[in-house]
Amino acid sequence: MAMMFATIAFSIDAMLPALPAIANDIAPEGGVAQAALVMTFFVIGMGAGTFFTGPLSDAIGRKPVVYLGLAVYALGAVLSWVAPTLELMLAARVLQGLGAAGPRVVSAAIIRDLYAGRAMASILSLTMMVFLLVPAIAPLMGKIIMDAAGWRAIFPAFLIFALIILLWFATRISETLPRENRRPLRWPLMVDAVGQMFANRTVRLSIYVQTLMLMILFSILTMVQPIFEVSFDRAETFPIWFGAIALASGVSSLLNAAIVGRFGMRRMVTWALSAQLVISTIFVMWMIADMPGLFWFYIFWQWGVMFQGGLTVANLNAIAMEPMGHIAGMAASVIGAISTVLGAALASPIGLMFDGTPMALVATVLIACIVASILMQQMRRAEEAVA
Repeated sequence: MAMMFATIAFSIDAMLPALPAIANDIAPEGGVAQAALVMTFFVIGMGAGTFFTGPLSDAIGRKPVVYLGLAVYALGAVLSWVAPTLELMLAARVLQGLGAAGPRVVSAAIIRDLYAGRAMASILSLTMMVFLLVPAIAPLMGKIIMDAAGWRAIFPAFLIFALIILLWFATRISETLPRENRRPLRWPLMVDAVGQMFANRTVRLSIYVQTLMLMILFSILTMVQPIFEVSFDRAETFPIWFGAIALASGVSSLLNAAIVGRFGMRRMVTWALSAQLVISTIFVMWMIADMPGLFWFYIFWQWGVMFQGGLTVANLNAIAMEPMGHIAGMAASVIGAISTVLGAALASPIGLMFDGTPMALVATVLIACIVASILMQQMRRAEEAVA
């Protein structure tokens, strides 16, 4: 399950070191900002794909959808590999994202088929740990491949990754959705399932907060390379710094898996948001006052943001999935589609606000944490009202 989650992180983060080369080769007018669309369009394709993969897996089973998704993912990787223009590459990346939606959504549905409550949150935390640890090596792997064979050689690496997942999944995972529990792929049933989700206030609030958390992570991915290159003149060592931060932040998922059963999912999310709100506020004031040591504060701050991701995204997903066990595939689709597409859409204009400093990114995270904290308080009151 963690390996299937990691498909997303690897497909995004391995491209980070290649952005300047992509800009020089097929996007000379738009520069790195336009080249970064290869990540954004992948996320948009993945978000759109999640609308269909969940209901499809509820109708025909989990395993066939994973096989179909990996096939589409591989086709998108091949087309990206040979695309002569940025426009064609972006279209191919959307296709690759559509394929990645299969493993992503079905992995969450399989976990929900087998686990519930805080046990489910613990398992999701372990898969989230891999999602956060992959960025520790993906940019470095991308740079090694690019230095050895050019940036286009990164796409065959995606094919190899997909093949490993295919063989591992086919031999190790059994079908988790019995035929008698499957729901026909009918439009009225899909509409009814979506209505059930949004009628539940806790589920609804969880989706909103998860959207904000993904917006934060996508904003970091969009702006992190320019910040290291332009703000701090550390383009050459960027993969090492980014990898070290991601590696250190992966501890958060282990921590969450260990203690979420004791404190509960909502408390973990609330505490993480409160801590990030304080850190981001101090960082904004630090930059306004032009204090020394900006680079080291930024390193600490980015680690904090990614650490927060390990304490929030899996828990929010578990909160939203918990009441929806009877429609796990559809629920995983709706949650993933809305949070991913809206998160990517909200993050896209943030990259255009880059002014040579981390200020726009840090201020965005601060505002998102304030809004998310308010929504979590509403969730607490909703739970108390139900109790």
